[in-house]
Amino acid sequence: MSSPLKSLISTGTKLWLDSIDPDLVVFNRALGATGATSNPIIVSDLLKTGRFDDEIKALIKEGKDDSAIAWEMTDRLVKKAQDVFLPVWEDTKCNDGWVSFELDPLLEDSACPLSTAERAARYVELGKHYAQGHKNRMIKVPATPAGLAAVEELAAAGVTLNVTLIFSQEQYFTARENVWRGAQKRASLDSFKSVYSIFVSRLDVYTLKHAANLTSEAQGMVGIVNAKRVWALNQEWWSNKNLKLQQEIIFASTGTKDPKDDPCKYIASFAGSDIETNPPATNDAAEKSGKTFTKQVDKLPSAEILADIDAKVDMKHLETTLMSEGLEKFADPFKKLLKLIGEKRGNLA
Repeated sequence: MSSPLKSLISTGTKLWLDSIDPDLVVFNRALGATGATSNPIIVSDLLKTGRFDDEIKALIKEGKDDSAIAWEMTDRLVKKAQDVFLPVWEDTKCNDGWVSFELDPLLEDSACPLSTAERAARYVELGKHYAQGHKNRMIKVPATPAGLAAVEELAAAGVTLNVTLIFSQEQYFTARENVWRGAQKRASLDSFKSVYSIFVSRLDVYTLKHAANLTSEAQGMVGIVNAKRVWALNQEWWSNKNLKLQQEIIFASTGTKDPKDDPCKYIASFAGSDIETNPPATNDAAEKSGKTFTKQVDKLPSAEILADIDAKVDMKHLETTLMSEGLEKFADPFKKLLKLIGEKRGNLA
């Protein structure tokens, strides 16, 4: 009998892990995961465990400052995950087996003195640096004005991109077109791969507060509807480009926020295509659920539910609100990571 996650994968979904914990990467690879993604929260939580104190202590002795240690440890942890998924990358001829590496979140901090153009230039510099010499590493860039301004040059330079923090169709359109414009400057498109991370559960948190007048049937469905619509647009747009590799949507933020929700709510909704990047706890819940997943990614709710959502949800306000919140969640964890390393510096010394 197929396990629930195996049934999910059999629908056509690529299962990625929203973690680079070395133990969880190996465990989830055995469950069928074929890629992973990272961020400062994940790195900070890993370093808190004390499992990597010897490595941190050695870096302190080398004279590295807190920021250098944070990036060195991120680089090492991502590389370890890459090693696990490299056979997938090789077997699929670069179409799968990727691990995402997030660039400096402090570029989006409100205290950052750089202009948008200067931030974009820094994203380009960092993206090229952290991609160099790596086969199956994706560079994760946020769909902010600076990030979106950087992706054309990065794509042109051959960097494989994961454009993240996408909440709206407008962000997706800009990301897709900028990446494609850059890709077409390459000598060959044979190795061109890009993904677009559309966030899901945060939209349903937003509507509870800002669209409380949605019907009970529509409330809690906005994240799913929005992501499925973007998925369909993505499918259509790339269909005539004659590319060797898939340009895919990542369904991100798939852990449920409402404790009353089925923890498999989002997993089930997007089964059938592209990539789900799930937190370890979400994969665990799915595996224990006993469910058999079937293709649902191309199925939208009723016309009445769609009409209710379209009438009552201001997508521009949603994008602005969630981007503001998202950038705080983007920068603050890295500040906490730096603080953690500073504390370890004192304790380990």
